[in-house]
Amino acid sequence: MRITPGVQDYVKAIYTLQQEEAPVSNGRLAAHFGFSAPAITEMVKKLETLQLVDYQAREGVRLTEVGERIALEMIRHHRLLELYLVEALGMSWDEVHVEAEVLEHFLSETLEERIATYLGNPQFDPHGAPIPARDGTLPQRDSLSLASLDVGTRSIIVEVDDRDPERLRYLADIGLLPQTEIVLLERAPFDGPLTLQVGQPPVERVLDSRLAARIQVQRGQPT
Repeated sequence: MRITPGVQDYVKAIYTLQQEEAPVSNGRLAAHFGFSAPAITEMVKKLETLQLVDYQAREGVRLTEVGERIALEMIRHHRLLELYLVEALGMSWDEVHVEAEVLEHFLSETLEERIATYLGNPQFDPHGAPIPARDGTLPQRDSLSLASLDVGTRSIIVEVDDRDPERLRYLADIGLLPQTEIVLLERAPFDGPLTLQVGQPPVERVLDSRLAARIQVQRGQPT
């Protein structure tokens, strides 16, 4: 059985979900893809046959070493393509995720390396997500969710979830982009909105706490 784009999508999704909690249940995969439970079970069994996952019916799946290698290759393709589409073709950061989802399956190793060289072998994509190196290693950094910051903490935005174009357009409109300096001024009770000081010169912005949870920051010193 060959490694199809569908198989590549599954191992990439499992890798991403494993970062939150492992093993990954069939229910979480069904929620991620929007597929029925029987369809998920059928694909998981195919992945097991290909020796890309270890599957326990009552627990879920974990990627094997081979499965993880394929997942990281797809993530490298995806994030290099996103950055290339922004830097070389002038596309906006809210457009490139959908395009990269298609193109990542058809990028040859030669073209991958040409793109990486053209971009200067970057470590992060336009949304701040780390780009795996050719050997599968990821650049390391300490970060935490904006939603978990203490009031008064100065920080730098380092990564924004890229899966919702409308959300990305909104964040760009209010200036919440990677490498932007922010200070958490106030947190409303009961998971209410956050009041932020954003950028230089500073402006105040109010951000929903659920949206803040989708943004990663590096913490600086309290103001």
